[in-house]
Amino acid sequence: MTYDEPISHRLVEAAHADDLQLALELISQPPADVDFRGTVCLKSRKAEVALNGELASDVCVEFEEFRTDVTPLFAAAHNGNLTLVRELLKAGANVNQKLFRGYATTAAVREGHVHVLELLLKNGASQASCEEALLEASCLGLAGPVELLMGSDLISPHVAVHALVTASGRGFVDFVATLVENGVNLNSNARILLQSSKPSLYTNVDCNALVAAIVNRQVSIVQLLLKAGCRTDIKVKLGAWSWDVTTGEEFRVGAGLAEPYTVTWCAVEYFESSGAILRALLHRISLNVPHLGRTLIHHAILCQNPRALDVLLTFGADVESPIETAQVSNIRPVHLAARLGSSTILRLLINFGCNPNSKTRFEETALMICTRQKKAECLKILASAGSDFGLVNTLGEDVSSIAGSVKWTAGFQRAVLDVIRTGKIVRSSNLEVFSSLIFAVRANDVEALKQLVGQPDLDIDEKDGNGYTAVMVAAMNGHVEAFKVLINAGADLDVASKNGETGLTLAKKRLDEDEFTKISSAYAYVKIRSNGNSNKSPALHRAARAGDLFLVRELIGKGYDVNSFDRDGYTPLMLAAISDDREMCELLISSGARLDVRNSRNETALSLAGRKGKAEEALLDEVARELVLRGARVRKHTREGKGRPHGKVLRMVGGSGVLAWGRSGKRKVVCRWAEVGPSSGFRWNRRMKRDASGGPGVFRVVTTEGREIHFACEEGGARMAELWVRGIRLVTREAIFGRKEM
Repeated sequence: MTYDEPISHRLVEAAHADDLQLALELISQPPADVDFRGTVCLKSRKAEVALNGELASDVCVEFEEFRTDVTPLFAAAHNGNLTLVRELLKAGANVNQKLFRGYATTAAVREGHVHVLELLLKNGASQASCEEALLEASCLGLAGPVELLMGSDLISPHVAVHALVTASGRGFVDFVATLVENGVNLNSNARILLQSSKPSLYTNVDCNALVAAIVNRQVSIVQLLLKAGCRTDIKVKLGAWSWDVTTGEEFRVGAGLAEPYTVTWCAVEYFESSGAILRALLHRISLNVPHLGRTLIHHAILCQNPRALDVLLTFGADVESPIETAQVSNIRPVHLAARLGSSTILRLLINFGCNPNSKTRFEETALMICTRQKKAECLKILASAGSDFGLVNTLGEDVSSIAGSVKWTAGFQRAVLDVIRTGKIVRSSNLEVFSSLIFAVRANDVEALKQLVGQPDLDIDEKDGNGYTAVMVAAMNGHVEAFKVLINAGADLDVASKNGETGLTLAKKRLDEDEFTKISSAYAYVKIRSNGNSNKSPALHRAARAGDLFLVRELIGKGYDVNSFDRDGYTPLMLAAISDDREMCELLISSGARLDVRNSRNETALSLAGRKGKAEEALLDEVARELVLRGARVRKHTREGKGRPHGKVLRMVGGSGVLAWGRSGKRKVVCRWAEVGPSSGFRWNRRMKRDASGGPGVFRVVTTEGREIHFACEEGGARMAELWVRGIRLVTREAIFGRKEM
């Protein structure tokens, strides 16, 4: 029969447009070809797998539109138009005609039209069309068509397995359950594309449904397959790591290129974030079965997956399991973690009771290994866990010498000191090899040193390999602050080294005169304290004269009298004044030192201070502060000098900076400025009076409201006026900014 091409093309367009009436009219015309192929713009579903790291992969279904060939039957099946499909089949349409987008059965399954699929099956759908429809359903997760297709007895076993593996990797539980119920072999393999973003994987692999579900982190599918009796003793080639069974050396060969391993190893390398897959497998498989000399715990560390390791350790993995090699290396999990620099894994191993001091074949500990690899965080964890810094390997190297050999001395020092500062004990079984006390002194880290000397079991006079104590090392290196911390902690300066040197002789030899004076004053204090001498004063006087603020604070805190006299009749404040040491004067004054104390020569700290020196400034500040806070009688001028002056008791209120000469609010002001002498306006107002300037003891203040008030000292004249001005300025400033802490 000769068909009319335009009419046949109109039939294709009518079927694509789902125009039933027009399509039926065209079918009734004999020239129309019901199997005609026409080009249309087809919009259909497309499934893509979205990777989510250690989370389950998702399937994203999108619609794509492109031009392709279709037949009227394909278009009607695509649209789900059951009436049109039936009429086309009656008119003789070929149900098994294959196009670029598959068969009519494929189109019906893709768009979820189960009733159309059922009609096509009844009208002679072939095995090829049914198998392609099943594979299409497995990509989209459409469980509805599975019963029809599997019940048709047209699906070959290998196609059913392929659909099962595909659906398992995509997480379609209902689809997989239906195939399992229909007797599909769970343990057969199919070649599919496996993908993972962590670790990276994109390769075609022959695997079963369980492996596909593990790689794609499909927890529900794994549980379903295991419950259905899927075997777990199979092996798959998906690993990215290989190793030499003779030496134990590892190589990253790339995903899929390592030796085949079992599904539990696959579950470790392709770990699911919750650990549910690995736990489900471990309930059925022993976790300590070795693979090429290694166990699962080694593989979890090699993959640097702490969460997988946590699951394994919780299930009872041997935390001390050695790597088995032809050359016995005795490498344990802690050594592997230290070499790879995984601090989280190292902490896990320690928490589960591994021995941080276990040794390899060459007597190397994890501490030595991480030092050689310059892994600071691992070193801190091991040091905090009690790793022994005093051990040596078969070459006679200790941790410190290894750090030097790999040019990591500064980094090693920082890491160890960080641990000491936290209050942790850095353990060493051989003080001649390593002493944390001497290490901190050499680094001149006073904070770390204070932490160490506060430990109850510390031997402050322990010696290093050269016979030097910590205090000797501090003296040799000129570390004065460290030296003082040590002697305050009870270090003995009379202990001799192998060369007969003591801490004191080394200090005298290596330090300048001022520094040695500080050291000798500190040592005097220690001697007094250790001998129980009740005459405590000389130590405080020496420290004050030497300007040693730290030691003075220590001595005052121990109850030393800041106002006591030495043999020469000087108080610590007098000695600080003679030395012109302002900071020392301020410290002593804030600690209760009195300025009015006089010795047998009628000398005070102020009289001994040099004129216009720093110490005098500090002393005058204190005198002025006491004056204005205590208060004194003055004459207050009224009406800007025009009226008669009145006697008042003037004082300042500490803390608030208020200047007051009475109880009412008008007699309380906040000063913005104070000045010695009268203002020009004051002089003008008193120009006709005998004392136009108001006398030698006049001073004035300007309030925050702009008022100018004049006062005159009844005693002391200009010197007293200067003290008033100094005191007002000082107390006002302290009220605003606070008093300097000493």
